[in-house]
Amino acid sequence: MTKKEKVVFAINKLQELYPTIPVPLNHKDPYTLLIAVLMSAQSTDVRVNKITPLLFDRADNPHDMVKLTVEEIREIIKPVGLSPMKSKGIHGLSQILIDKYDGKVPNDIALLEELPAVGHKTASVVVSQAFGTPAFPVDTHIHRLMYRWGFTNGKNVVQTEKDAKRIFPKAIWNDLHLQIIWYGREYSPARGWDLEKDVITKTIGRKTVLNNYYKYKKTR
Repeated sequence: MTKKEKVVFAINKLQELYPTIPVPLNHKDPYTLLIAVLMSAQSTDVRVNKITPLLFDRADNPHDMVKLTVEEIREIIKPVGLSPMKSKGIHGLSQILIDKYDGKVPNDIALLEELPAVGHKTASVVVSQAFGTPAFPVDTHIHRLMYRWGFTNGKNVVQTEKDAKRIFPKAIWNDLHLQIIWYGREYSPARGWDLEKDVITKTIGRKTVLNNYYKYKKTR
């Protein structure tokens, strides 16, 4: 297969497996998505989805959020980890949204990145999932699979994002990044990886990845 053929194969297989794409984090608007994505750093979506209802029951908009103290926010979100940093970020960005944006979340990656505790991936997820703006957020699943499939050198997520945006059509970025995440979780995990179930990697995967996999399996 040529690289172009591999890209087409991956896109078609993902579309076949995930014609309807669930959004991992529960939310009702751009603000609640922003808070949920911020909370998901170094945590799981399952855990975040258990905690956000408790937080949003108290405050699901920036005006109500700033009425809580940082310590009150921290007590609620403590189970997701990194609560000192996240609680300060949530309170701080809520105040900035009120002061600068009339309580609205801006549809601009650069402006979002200026908010406390909001990095590039978080900003990309928000504009993509809340506003439909084309973006390609790269998480650990996408980084891993892009390398396994031979679509990036795997050095860092910055390069992986550049490569993804270069090889995939912009019109499908928003769906595709979610499809890859779900595929990585279900068929191509970092641990407990079974290549026989991972049809995309088995078909188009990087030779060194496949060789290393089979060498590892022989030693087990």
